[in-house]
Amino acid sequence: MVQRSSCNLCRTTGLIRIGALGRTDEEFDELCFEFGLELDEITSEKDIISKEKGEEKAKGASDVVLYKIDVPANRYDLLCLEGLVRGLQVFKERISLPRFEKIIPAEGEGQRLIITEQTAQIRPHAVAAVLRNITFTKDRYDSFIDLQEKLHQNICRKRALVAIGTHDLDTITGPFTFTAKAPSEIKFKPLNQSQEYTASQIMDLYRTDSHLRHYLHLIENKPRYPVIYDSNGVVLSMPPIINGDHTKITLNTRNVFIECTGTDITKAKIVLDVIVTMFSEYCEKPFTVEAVEVVYPNGKTHIYPVSTAFGYLCVLRERVSFTQICETPSSLAKLLTRMCLKSHVTGNGNHLEVEIPPTRADIIHACDIVEDAAIAYGYNNIQMVIPKTYTIANQLPLNKLTELLRLDLAAAGFTEALTFALCSQEDIADKLGMDISATNAVLIANPKTAEFQVARTTLLPGLLKTIAANRKMPLPLKLFEISDIVVKDPNTDVGARNYRHLCAIYYNKSPGFEIIHGLLDRVMQVLEVPPNEENGYAIKAAEGTAFFPGRCAEVFAKGQSIGKLGVVHPDVITKFELTMPCSVLEINIEPFM
Repeated sequence: MVQRSSCNLCRTTGLIRIGALGRTDEEFDELCFEFGLELDEITSEKDIISKEKGEEKAKGASDVVLYKIDVPANRYDLLCLEGLVRGLQVFKERISLPRFEKIIPAEGEGQRLIITEQTAQIRPHAVAAVLRNITFTKDRYDSFIDLQEKLHQNICRKRALVAIGTHDLDTITGPFTFTAKAPSEIKFKPLNQSQEYTASQIMDLYRTDSHLRHYLHLIENKPRYPVIYDSNGVVLSMPPIINGDHTKITLNTRNVFIECTGTDITKAKIVLDVIVTMFSEYCEKPFTVEAVEVVYPNGKTHIYPVSTAFGYLCVLRERVSFTQICETPSSLAKLLTRMCLKSHVTGNGNHLEVEIPPTRADIIHACDIVEDAAIAYGYNNIQMVIPKTYTIANQLPLNKLTELLRLDLAAAGFTEALTFALCSQEDIADKLGMDISATNAVLIANPKTAEFQVARTTLLPGLLKTIAANRKMPLPLKLFEISDIVVKDPNTDVGARNYRHLCAIYYNKSPGFEIIHGLLDRVMQVLEVPPNEENGYAIKAAEGTAFFPGRCAEVFAKGQSIGKLGVVHPDVITKFELTMPCSVLEINIEPFM
C-alpha cells in the first residue's frame, strides 16, 4: 500500500451524533472500518461524566447515545455530523456527490473586507465568505459551533495559525475593515457580556476564563491588537480572542458572514472551505456560497473562497498496480467517486481525471488518490503477495549495544527505570547547581506544564525522582537507565543532537562509591575495554556541581571524556526530597560502537 504523505499526522477524536444513518451499532462499526475510520466507543454524556466525576455529578445529564469516532486529523471534513454523514452516504452510494457553487454578486452588491497595513506584524491574512438564507435548528447550531472549536484545536493550532469568526450579517453593514489598534482604542461588548470593555479590560476579564485564557498569550504582548469593524464602526471581533456580542448568531439568523484571520493564508483558506461546504447544505439554495472580495494593503484584491474544485489528471492504473487492485479504469473512477472524488476516464483509457472538491484539502499528491481507491476497494479484498524485493532486517548497532548492556546491568543487580525525556528547567539546572544557560538544553517553546519545559541533558534527575517516588522501598535501591539525552548542536540540520547515555545510581545508608566504581569496571569488561590510559579506560579526579567535593571522577575511554561518576552532593539530594547518600555513574556509550 502507498502511504500518504501526511500519514504521520496526529489523530483527533470527536463525539458525534450518528442517528441520521439509521444502522445498528455493529453495522455502523463495520461501515466506519470500510470507510477508513474507527468506532472507538459508544457512550453518552451521562456515562462520560459518571466515569470522570462520579455518579452524583452525572445526575440530570443527557442519555443521548454518542458515537466516539477516531477521525484522521487531516480529514477536516469529517469533524462534524454533516460532513461525516454526507461522506458515508456517498460512500454507500445512497446520495450523489454534491456540487458546490460559488456565487459572485454583481459589482457593488457584494461584501468587501479591507485589510490595513497595521495588521502586517500581528495577523496579516484574512479570508471571508457569506452563507445566504441559511436555516438553523438547535442541533445544526450546536454542530456549527462545535466544528469551529474542533478546527481551532486542530488545523488552527489553538488559534495560533487561524481564528474563526462568524457573524449575523443582518446586524452589520459592509464594507468591513480588518485593522490593528492600541488596546486602549478598542472598546466593545464581548460575546455574552452585559457591558462594554476596552481591549485591555477584556484581556483581564478572560485571564481566569477556563476556555479563553489559553489564547491570550497570542496577542497580549503586542503593541496593537487586531480588530474587525463594519462601516458604522461596530466591532465584529477581536481575533483570536472573542467576537462582539452585537453580531451574535442565533437560531433566527438567516445570513452568516464568516471571516478567518491568521498568520497562515493556506490554512485560513482550508478552514473557510470546510465551514462553508459543511453548512451550505442548509442554505435555501443548497451547497452555494456567496463570495467576498478581500482588499489587501497593496491594493490587490482576491475573491474568497478561491475555487469550488480543481481537476487532477493522473495515470492511475500504473500507480495502483503495486497495490494489487485489479480493476478497470471505469471501476476505479467509480471507487474514487464513492470517496467524494468525482472521476471519469479520459484519453486512451489509461488516464483518470479526478475532481478534488474543496472539502478534500488532504489530497496533495497522486498517492493520496491511490489510498482512497484502496479504501473504497477494501483493504481486506487486496490480494496478498510475496514482495518482489528481498531484504533482511537488521537491528541498529546502537540499539543492539543498548540491549546487551541492559542485560548485563540487570545481571549486576540493578533495576531498569524508564523516565520522561522532557523535564523542568529546575531539574537539570537549579537542582544540580547549574545555570540553565550552561546546560545547552533544548527548550520547549510553549510547554503545557512546568514539568515538561526542556529536553533532558542528563539522565540523573529522572533516576533521582524515581528514587524519591519509591523511597519507602527496602534499601538499597539500585537503578539504571540507558536512553537518549538531547543537547543543542548548531552543526546539525535540526539544531540539536541526541546522545545515548548510561546512568546508574546506588541509594543506601552509605554512599556506596565502590559499588558504582565496580559497575563501571564491569561495563568496561563486557565492552572489552582494558583498564589503561592509552587504548582503554581510566578515571581521573574531577569536580562537578552535582557531586560532593573530592568524591567525583571523570571517565576517559579511547582518549576522550565519556562521563563522570561520584557521590552526589547533599544539596542535590535534599532538593530531590531524599534523605540518604547515593553514588551515580553516567557515561556516553556511543564511543564504544
